[in-house]
Amino acid sequence: MVANPFAEVLDLLLLVPPGNEEAVDAVRMRDAQLTKPPGSLGRMEELVEWLARWQGKSPPTLDNPMVAIFAGNHGVTDQGVSAFPRDVTAQMVANFTAGGAAISQICALHELNLRVFELALELPTGDITLAPAMDDRMCAATVAYGMEAIAGRPDCLAIGEMGIGNTTIAAALFAALYGGSGADWVGRGTGVDDAGLVRKADAVDRALAFHRDGLSDPLAILARLGGREIAAMLGALVAARHQKIPVLVDGFVATSAAAIAHAVNPEAIDHCVFAHVSAESGHARALERLGVTPLLELGMRLGEGSGAALGMVLAKTALHLHNNMATFASAGVSGKD
Repeated sequence: MVANPFAEVLDLLLLVPPGNEEAVDAVRMRDAQLTKPPGSLGRMEELVEWLARWQGKSPPTLDNPMVAIFAGNHGVTDQGVSAFPRDVTAQMVANFTAGGAAISQICALHELNLRVFELALELPTGDITLAPAMDDRMCAATVAYGMEAIAGRPDCLAIGEMGIGNTTIAAALFAALYGGSGADWVGRGTGVDDAGLVRKADAVDRALAFHRDGLSDPLAILARLGGREIAAMLGALVAARHQKIPVLVDGFVATSAAAIAHAVNPEAIDHCVFAHVSAESGHARALERLGVTPLLELGMRLGEGSGAALGMVLAKTALHLHNNMATFASAGVSGKD
């Protein structure tokens, strides 16, 4: 009998630890004493509760927030689905580390720890219109690699990605999980023209047809149609849950990693907040299928963790208010009658 390469991943997805409601209660008790009307900070208050629930402590902390970018290359770019050549993935990785990218500047300004994980950029995944993206063992190993991303024990993790062609890959994953054609899920990505958009939709449709008999479960879908960066983001997300680390999810591509987890076990993404809804046309539909409401709607479609990092900025602000606002008693302000 051949062992299932995904056995450990499945166990981790299915046996997820619950949040800590006592920590949430403690946050709510303090919030009720702060000099503001109850609920007046809206989702900012919910962010502090979210941190406390999944860190398992009150007050929660953001002493070591981390933005993790996972970078991978894709064979499907041979089908003309991107406005940029595949070499741009490695070039942008260099730009991240040199401080020249938007995510680099967001992290520097707001004191977020930025980590970039390259995933065999010299070896693109298989062209999904002609072959599996990865075999099961490679996919499982890449998920395991992503789990190691939290070795530095961040107290909050934001996940993002870089990979020319990966909006086509994400569209294929969503189509396999939720149904529909390529045209239902593809968008402009890095800015393809109308002809490029048609090629993207056609590539997704051909990939779905080619792999029709192999899309039996979510992890099989990930292996046949996914990318290394998506598999690694899934690993980071899973490991974070087991290590009491709340997760902020970036845009269209990062959401596809969460969608794989959700398809295995909906409770596996309870520790995730979806930072924004991107301008990529299928993202809002995907978030609706996941039953989640994003924090922000800014018309962004940059990727590279930029929206998740801005979500982290909101979380830092929310926690600062929670910890540093005066209480009615300390400020000598009368409370409600």
